[in-house]
Amino acid sequence: MRTFDGSEDLRGARFVDADLSGARFVRADLSGAVMRGVELQGADLDAPWLSAPFLVNGVDVVAYVDAELDRRFPGRELRRVAEPEALREAWAALERTWSSTLDRVAAMPAGTPDVSVDGEWTFAQTLRHLVMATDVWLRRAVLGVEQPYDPIGQPNVEYEADGNDMSVFSRPDPTYDEVLASRAEHVALVRDFLAQVSAEELETVRANPWSPEHPETTLSCLHTILEEEWEHHRYAVRDLDAIERR
Repeated sequence: MRTFDGSEDLRGARFVDADLSGARFVRADLSGAVMRGVELQGADLDAPWLSAPFLVNGVDVVAYVDAELDRRFPGRELRRVAEPEALREAWAALERTWSSTLDRVAAMPAGTPDVSVDGEWTFAQTLRHLVMATDVWLRRAVLGVEQPYDPIGQPNVEYEADGNDMSVFSRPDPTYDEVLASRAEHVALVRDFLAQVSAEELETVRANPWSPEHPETTLSCLHTILEEEWEHHRYAVRDLDAIERR
């Protein structure tokens, strides 16, 4: 099977009477893609930031998808709240959700946290990435920690591709217990920060950790953490379901 990667420019390409059944698009930019008269039975689209408009047979489905995800994951609807007390409630709901999922994994066969589904991150790697997300958006962007990264963190592919220093992530194969310990510390870090955050602090301007020329606020940094948490929880549950079906 042929693989097309970033070295080939397929922008504006036309696929006419082409059989793409079973094709897999990973980190592909399909913005503005137009599909006419296509067969999509069994298609599986996963876009973490599904932005309007996204039209299916002329209907913008973004709001419907968002509402259904909120129904499936109670507490997700709080991810954009803006008041200190509401943010504390949002984080508490997220902690309850992850606690339930951790209990589920603990009851599954040994080795489950290290099982990858279709080349995606394992459950342990997902937790490690959330460790890094907290380090980036709270420890670095908000708290200004000079060396913010826990070596146990899991960068995404784009981080490495952009030429960032990977040496800080010196624990490529930590045990699951070590991952759980680091994750618990980072969850508590956010909880403790939210426990004392004020409305004024939420409006404080911060530098975007990836693009310093673009200003953020403490609130937008916290929103990013909440988005990361809910999206990666969705991925994790999706893959746990697949593991259980095997």
